[in-house]
Amino acid sequence: MTRITYRDAVRSALREALASDSRVFLMGEDVGRYGGAYAVSRGLLEEFGPERIRDTPLSESAFLGAGIGAALGGMRPIVEVMTVNFSLLALDQVVNNAATLRHMSGGQLSVPLVVRMATGAGRQLAAQHSHSLEGWYAHIPGIRVLTPATVADAYGMLLAALREPDPVFIFEHALLYPVEGDFDPASGVADIAHAAVRRAGTEATVIAYGGSVGKALQAADQLAAAGVEVEVLDLRTLRPLDDETILTSVRKTRRAVIVDEAWRTGSLAAEVSARITEGAFYDLDAPVARVCSAEVPIPYAKHLEDAALPQPAGIVTTVRELLGTTRG
Repeated sequence: MTRITYRDAVRSALREALASDSRVFLMGEDVGRYGGAYAVSRGLLEEFGPERIRDTPLSESAFLGAGIGAALGGMRPIVEVMTVNFSLLALDQVVNNAATLRHMSGGQLSVPLVVRMATGAGRQLAAQHSHSLEGWYAHIPGIRVLTPATVADAYGMLLAALREPDPVFIFEHALLYPVEGDFDPASGVADIAHAAVRRAGTEATVIAYGGSVGKALQAADQLAAAGVEVEVLDLRTLRPLDDETILTSVRKTRRAVIVDEAWRTGSLAAEVSARITEGAFYDLDAPVARVCSAEVPIPYAKHLEDAALPQPAGIVTTVRELLGTTRG
């Protein structure tokens, strides 16, 4: 066991995939000579050459479409989109091609494509580089949506995605890249079918994913200091959602708080809330609560950005309101 950064974990998975399968290649803006917008692919061009590490023009629709074509042709492309906001330029390729071809061909075609992109706010990059739109992708049948929150998942989920016969979209919260965590080089492929309990508790379930998991754990620490033990559940995979693990936790704690960096209206948090209400309504001791971003474009100013995003203090307050207590 060693400690490495989230960024290094993704790079290690990329290196392993490229070394072990000649069909794998990485393509995207600045992934080669520059080493990636977040330094994830630094050194890979020198190691694997320009045929395997391909810099692309600044056209998301074009290079994501090229990735779909390569996957149809038997390759295992990994496409990097610089930020989730820019991925909207390629939504036609996602919704009308990558996600539909298996269905529309009656199972004759598969698109073993992996798309990685940075998501989330907190870096003062303003509205065009800071939104959390992974819930939009989770709405689309035909793709799998992963949100690794830990170093181990950053490594293992990418390896698991490359084994899938259909498109997999991996959303990496940009604030996680420099975060360190425990890493076992022998850990191998991650389980991408199940959510994970990151902290056990009995009085409420705090459900989060990606960059919000750390905030949920911070809130749990603060609550524990006041004698309130909450369970923290990391969704990990947004499509398909692991209903069984969600409902098992909520039935135990009888309360649920969903933390989602997306906007509240039409959010993934709303979908999770609906599933809890449908599957565990009579087990609840309080309404399902949500902690989401303010309904505004993410601001540039630091104090406004912080105010717009879910924060540990807001999670703590919401849990206390559900419990009807002001302990601590």
